[in-house]
Amino acid sequence: MSDRKPYKSDLSDERWVLIEPVITSWKARHPSVSGHQGSYDIRDIVNALLYRSRTGCQWDFLPHDLPPAGAVKYYFYKWRDDGTDQTIHDLLRWQVREKRGRFADPSPVVLDTQSLHAAAGVPAGTTGRDPNKKVPGRKRGLAVDVLGLVIAVVVLAASVHDNAFGTAGRARHRRRGDPDHPQDAAGATRSTPPAPPAAKLPDHPAYQEIMAVFAVADAPLRARAVCEAMDVEIAPSSINNARLKLKRLTERGILVETEQGLFTLPRP
Repeated sequence: MSDRKPYKSDLSDERWVLIEPVITSWKARHPSVSGHQGSYDIRDIVNALLYRSRTGCQWDFLPHDLPPAGAVKYYFYKWRDDGTDQTIHDLLRWQVREKRGRFADPSPVVLDTQSLHAAAGVPAGTTGRDPNKKVPGRKRGLAVDVLGLVIAVVVLAASVHDNAFGTAGRARHRRRGDPDHPQDAAGATRSTPPAPPAAKLPDHPAYQEIMAVFAVADAPLRARAVCEAMDVEIAPSSINNARLKLKRLTERGILVETEQGLFTLPRP
């Protein structure tokens, strides 16, 4: 991180530790073709994104002591399109829920919608008129757990029935990151999904090491125990990174979470 004077929106060291494994893992999976490591500290990139999110300024109005708008926009669109921002959001939500003594993934979910007027430049094909509230524009649906933590956000035409938001939100939460999942022109998931693909181990050596640990384990393991078995430094960032990978394996059906934060191979 640079030596500039910090902004109020900057990440603290404690918060950076929570998301650093995700960011560094992403960087490792996306090396530059030329081998260039980048001219800007990745933490400053995140701080620039937070500054813009907090202040609402235009890209070109980012302060001069933060990375330039072009570099910040590059990561913003990359992380938005490949789901990295959602991965970080999910990881933080899991941690909050576990600290409250709950399972990482919620069972009851609360959904509400709100119709809003669309801006003048919004394509007409993505808008509609809410027949109940008589509002022309779009409708946003927000799914939260019992703690008020966001599970999914869906934006459709205001003419779409509220039931469609529940279907789209549930499918988006379950199939997040699946590029083959069919969507209609407005972004809503179709009601008949394809057959789920066979479970596939993520293409990263760390997952093979994790599976080797579970292959010889005689009891369910927590993220810390997995780190110890892999001879990884026992630090918050390492444990968070391991927990994230265990969650991914659970989502793919390769592992199961028998209770809060406790993972094992599924029974035959």
